[in-house]
Amino acid sequence: MRIAVSACLLGEACRYDGRSKPCARVQELAADGHELVPVCPEVAGGLPTPRTPCEIVRAPWMKSKKARAANEPSWTILDASGADRTAAYARGAQAELARAKEAGCELAILKAKSPSCGSGEVYDGTFSGTLVPGWGIAAAAFRDAGIAVIDETADFNRLSRM
Repeated sequence: MRIAVSACLLGEACRYDGRSKPCARVQELAADGHELVPVCPEVAGGLPTPRTPCEIVRAPWMKSKKARAANEPSWTILDASGADRTAAYARGAQAELARAKEAGCELAILKAKSPSCGSGEVYDGTFSGTLVPGWGIAAAAFRDAGIAVIDETADFNRLSRM
């Protein structure tokens, strides 16, 4: 199976803090015969590494408590200094979605809690470390395009047998 994977989980130093978050469990999927396709929506959107931390302060799911399409104009992603980074995040989400679709990815394993990649839980936009139910803009785009999305904390046992 071809799997889109957050590049930071594969050891690429592309996170906001200039570091990576290598995940051995994710990397071991390649040894099980899966093709891992690295993605980083922030870098694809033109953001530098390192960069000021960002959080989602407004998203479609914040009002209705239900995740909606990632391309709706109601997203706002700000960095900790208050600069609007929404356009870069949206651009990167669409670029990496196109890349994953072109590669034939059926699944995406994306970095938990990220404003791009979080799937089911993200920071609340107050920069206080508070988590809320929700989706990052790239994770929502992948999901809405029919690519299953999980994070690095998921149970991979079933994948190793596929």
